[in-house]
Amino acid sequence: MWRVRPVQQGDLKDLIKLAGDHGSQVSSTLPKTEEALAARIDESVASFAGQRSPDHYPRFLFVLEDLGRGQVQGVAGIDARAGNGQPFYNYRMDALIHASHELGVSRRVDVLYPSHALTDRTLLGAFAIAPKLRGTEAFELLSRARLLFIARHREWFSERMVVEIQGIQTEDGKVPFWDSLGRHFFNMDFDTADRYSGMLSKTFIAELMPPNPIYVTLLSPQAQEALAQPHPMTKAVMALLQQEGFHAGHYVDIFDGGPVLEARTDTLKTLVTSDRKRLRLAETDGGERCLLAASEGGDFRCILATVSESLNDVLRAPPEVVQELQCESGCDVTVAPL
Repeated sequence: MWRVRPVQQGDLKDLIKLAGDHGSQVSSTLPKTEEALAARIDESVASFAGQRSPDHYPRFLFVLEDLGRGQVQGVAGIDARAGNGQPFYNYRMDALIHASHELGVSRRVDVLYPSHALTDRTLLGAFAIAPKLRGTEAFELLSRARLLFIARHREWFSERMVVEIQGIQTEDGKVPFWDSLGRHFFNMDFDTADRYSGMLSKTFIAELMPPNPIYVTLLSPQAQEALAQPHPMTKAVMALLQQEGFHAGHYVDIFDGGPVLEARTDTLKTLVTSDRKRLRLAETDGGERCLLAASEGGDFRCILATVSESLNDVLRAPPEVVQELQCESGCDVTVAPL
């Protein structure tokens, strides 16, 4: 059985192993070093406990737990506000028309504009899962459980949400978009810039990136081809998010040129189809397979379960469901269909 719950300090070792197993070509917004990851876990624990200071927005991490082995096999995060009080940088894709009446020439030219217009939207990120679980029910549980957390704590999150999808990276570790653009201004490789982005103030991006529009035609052919394209290993994540109602907008990641997905929070499938019910302990024969979430804050739990519905907004479930949710018969739950 699988369960999604808030991260705890004791999960550090499993998360370090997960980051190593995740593969060097598929990055995550999760910190890469043990010290930084431990600090990120502490930040999440404080957020779940409501101990964040007024000038810092909550940042949550959830883990996918194998209840049989007691191991963490996945992680996913939510930043209540993108940028966390600082600018959240992207490139906005647009176009200019260059024309000469005298020559009778008119040409549309794609342009990238530095932007922080997505700052303060709720941001999904830090998604990583054991390779063997990609495309399974556990994969869907990990991604969607955080949306049920948002449904149960709606007032904590913004009206719009964004997700950065990792861009193209070659088998030998090269990032075409970065190598054609960012490297010239940062004078560092992609991994170093990505690590600094997760550790330091975002002001270094504004200080080093050119403030002027970037003409896409001046980028290398490889960079132009990679622009707004997802890494092949992130396509399953992107497809699941698109099923939720996310769509590719006019923004791309400032480092690797990957697509940025956008959505209105209240139109997401999980939020629209979710209901609040009472969970009653009862032996059942059959029922509907669904996502089931209970409790608030740091006690939040989400599982996959087969339950049956009865009158008066009551769900019936066997004892093991109540145990896995760590709640009692009669507790308030949020349910969403698979």
